[in-house]
Amino acid sequence: MKKHAGGGLVYSTEHGRMCPACRAPLDACVCQAAAAPAGDGIVRVRHETKGRKGKGVTVVSGVPLAGSELLALGKQLKARCSTGGTVKDGQIEIQGEHVALLMAELQKQGWTVKRSGG
Repeated sequence: MKKHAGGGLVYSTEHGRMCPACRAPLDACVCQAAAAPAGDGIVRVRHETKGRKGKGVTVVSGVPLAGSELLALGKQLKARCSTGGTVKDGQIEIQGEHVALLMAELQKQGWTVKRSGG
């Protein structure tokens, strides 16, 4: 059994990894089930290369989904583009330049979508 520096239990041999905030197993953690982020209701799609050594990614931000719903949407969009990507800080990053394809796909799903950036 390990203890976190803040005093919370972080691992249990019985349950595995534990949430240090609510001290429940990560599968049953209630503090990570945060509410959907508040925004203006517009999903923004942009192409970015800054800080990525010239490699471009398409970033989808402003999606009012949280947690597993955002991960599922990210997985669906990655499959649609036939490429890899990740979900970080409430944004979906898809490898490559897929702005037009992602805008069409998100509009088809009923989101209000705008292109942002250049």
